[in-house]
Amino acid sequence: MLTDCASMRTLLTLCSMNEETMNLSIDVFLIIFLSIILIAAAINDLRFQKIPNLLTYPSMAVAVGCHVVMNGLDGLLFSAGGLALGIALLIIPYLMGGMGAGDAKLMGAVGAILGVRGVFIAFLFTAIAGGVYALILLLIKRQHFKGFFTRHLTTLKTFIFTQQLIPIPDDQNEKKPKLCYGIAIALGTLFSVFLEFSGYYKFPI
Repeated sequence: MLTDCASMRTLLTLCSMNEETMNLSIDVFLIIFLSIILIAAAINDLRFQKIPNLLTYPSMAVAVGCHVVMNGLDGLLFSAGGLALGIALLIIPYLMGGMGAGDAKLMGAVGAILGVRGVFIAFLFTAIAGGVYALILLLIKRQHFKGFFTRHLTTLKTFIFTQQLIPIPDDQNEKKPKLCYGIAIALGTLFSVFLEFSGYYKFPI
C-alpha cells in the first residue's frame, strides 16, 4: 500500500514537472516568436516604410491561440486585453498622421503576446526609443528641418504683418525624412522584455 502511494506521488510529481516544462517552453517560444516578428517588422519598415498585415495579423492570431492553449479563458482575456491596449496606445498618433496603421497593429501584436502590463511597459520604452530616434534623425537631416522651420517662421511673420495666411509650399523635389516607428517599437519592446525576463529588473507595476 505504501509502495502504491509512493508510486502515485512520484507519477504526479513527474506530470507536474512535465506541465511546468511545457509552459516554460511555450513562454520561450513566444518570446523568440516576438523577437523574430519585431526584427522582421523593423527591417521591413526601414526598407519599404511599411509594416504589412501579413506580418501583424498572423502574429496576433498565433499569440492569442498560444495563450488560449496554455491557460484557456484566462489566457484569452490576457492576450485580448493586451492586444486591445497595444492598438489603443498608438491609435491617436495614427489618426493624427504621426505614424502608419502598421505601427499600431504591430503594438497590438506585442500586446497579444505580453498582455496588458507587458505592452504598457514596452510602450514606455518605445516612446523613449522613438524620442532618441527622432533626435538622431533631426541631427542627420538638419538641413531639411532647418528649411521646414524657416518656411513656417516666414509664414507666421507674413500673417502677423499682413493679417493674411500665405503658407509657403514645400519643395516637391526635396525628399522628406520619415520616422520608421517600427524600429522604435522593436528596440523598446526587446529592451523591456530583456530586462523583465532576464530577471535583471522587475517593473513595479
